[in-house]
Amino acid sequence: MAAAFLVLAVASPRFAAAQEADEAITSPDAEAAAAKSDSVADGVGEGAKRSHPARRRHRNVKTRKGGKFVGRVVPDEQLRKDPLPRPSGNLHIVNLVNVHDEAKVNIYNSDGSYNLDAVAELNHVLRCRRTDVEKPMDPQLLSILSRIYDHFGGKPLQIVSGYRNQRKLSSNHTKGTASDIRISGVSIKQIRDFADTLDRGGMGIGIYPRGQFVHVDVRSPPSYRWTDYSPPNPDAAEKRPPRGWKRKKLQS
Repeated sequence: MAAAFLVLAVASPRFAAAQEADEAITSPDAEAAAAKSDSVADGVGEGAKRSHPARRRHRNVKTRKGGKFVGRVVPDEQLRKDPLPRPSGNLHIVNLVNVHDEAKVNIYNSDGSYNLDAVAELNHVLRCRRTDVEKPMDPQLLSILSRIYDHFGGKPLQIVSGYRNQRKLSSNHTKGTASDIRISGVSIKQIRDFADTLDRGGMGIGIYPRGQFVHVDVRSPPSYRWTDYSPPNPDAAEKRPPRGWKRKKLQS
C-alpha cells in the first residue's frame, strides 16, 4: 500500500505537467498569435529540424483560433516512395479573374528540356493579380501542375493565385513556388487527394473549403498539409503589395 502511494505521488506531477503541455500546444489561446494560413503553412519546413514522428505529432500541429485552420507535418512514412512518372508536359491554365487570360502549352521541348517560350506564357498568366508583376515560376511546380492536368483529363486549371508581389514575404507565393487552383467539375478533395500522391518530400498542400481551391507548393522538407476554413479575403493586410505599388481591388 505504501509502495503504491509512493508511485502515485511521483507519477502525478509528471502526468499533470505533460497534460498542461499538451493543452498549451493544442488550445486556441496558444495559437491566437499565429500568423495567417499562408504564413503558418509556408513557414513550416523552412529549415525545420527533423524529429521522430511520434514526438512531433502534437508539436507541429497548428490550430488557428476559432478552429479555422488546422495543419500538420507529414511523417516520412506517409510520403510517396516510388519515383514519379514523367508528366506529358501539357498544361492549360486560365486566370480566374479574366478567362481570356490563359496559356495552353507544353512545358517541354522534344529533347526533354524546358520550352522557354511556353514557360514565359505560364509565368504571364501566373503573374501577380494585384500589381501585374511577373516572376519565373519554379519548374518543379509547373511539372506538378502538368501531372494534375494529365490526371483530370486535360481540364483547364483555374488559377486563383500564382505569384504574389506582396509586402509580407513569408508566403511561398512570393517565391514563385506556389499556386492556388481549382478545376471545374472536380471537387477540391479530389484535387487535394491526387496532389498528395505526388509528394516524395518537400510539398505543401492546403485545402480551402470556403474558398473552394487547393494550394500546392514546393518547399524544403518536411512536407505540410492543412485545411483553412476562413472565408476568402483577397484584400487581406498580409497580401498588400510592397510600398509604392498601386493595388488593384479584387472581387474574388
